[in-house]
Amino acid sequence: MSAVQEPGLTEGLSVQSHAGFLRSVLRERKAAVVGLGIIAFFVVLSVVAPLVVPYSPNAQTCAVFAPPSARHWFGCDDGGIDLLSEIMQGGRISLLIGFTATVVSMILGGGIGIVSGYFGGWVDVTFMRIVDYLLVIPDLAFAMVISEVWGPSVFHVIVVIGILEWSGTARVIRAQVMSVKERVYVKRARAVGAGNGRVIFRHILPQVGPLLIANTVLTIAVAIYLETALAFLGLEDPSTTTWGTILEHAFARAAVSAGAWWAIVPDGIAITLLIMGCFLFGQAIEDALNPRLKVAHLSIRRWTLRTLVGGAAGMGVRPLVGRGPDAI
Repeated sequence: MSAVQEPGLTEGLSVQSHAGFLRSVLRERKAAVVGLGIIAFFVVLSVVAPLVVPYSPNAQTCAVFAPPSARHWFGCDDGGIDLLSEIMQGGRISLLIGFTATVVSMILGGGIGIVSGYFGGWVDVTFMRIVDYLLVIPDLAFAMVISEVWGPSVFHVIVVIGILEWSGTARVIRAQVMSVKERVYVKRARAVGAGNGRVIFRHILPQVGPLLIANTVLTIAVAIYLETALAFLGLEDPSTTTWGTILEHAFARAAVSAGAWWAIVPDGIAITLLIMGCFLFGQAIEDALNPRLKVAHLSIRRWTLRTLVGGAAGMGVRPLVGRGPDAI
């Protein structure tokens, strides 16, 4: 039986492979290319860091708070450790925490969202009440309490962030599944005897996949921010070098009063760039999935003036709907 081809996740988006969808996003949206480039840069840098670090990230190689120089591009910290080497090493752990916590969040949130949206009834009510409770609790405050109770550990940080971030994902995926399950081809699949597992994995999951990808990228940014915040507040293993612990050590050991801005600024820029890259890439995917969201980003630059052709004289104004070459 051939499935009826309907619109995919949103208006104007045909059913296509995830790889093809991502290629189209990268081709049509420059922000996606910039965001993915930033993410790829930090991922590659974290992989090759042990091979290219100029100095040991654990040994003293210069004076305390030595300023940036030709030998030490980012200067040194309070222990005389080269900051460039420390940031490269810390990026490995921060990215590991961010990506792992996001995977935990996506598995929990995606799975619960699909089950809740597909089955409905008491299953939906039970999961959504749990989600409601988690959504009203401030993320950072909740993470601080759990980390304090469990103790400082990289594993605990990953679990805490994963627990905190799955609720938003579950709510988004649930809403999409509730829409997809009412489409004709899903109803026909159930009518000819397809089981729940087959319908979910064959018809539901491929449709919510791109939305899950977009939410995953955006969650990575949140996870890295939370890891940095917890480490800065001293709720992470102090013996582990991460971007957050680098900032925490700089503030705790008088880098500000010593005027050692280089102990703070390069690390802060690295965190900001990675979060910005995740936001740009995730937002571009989200815009592609829902073209109606792009109207909210209209600005003066997206309006054009054109001369009215015909008897009427003057200028007419029309909005440019869209961000890319599909703008009218």
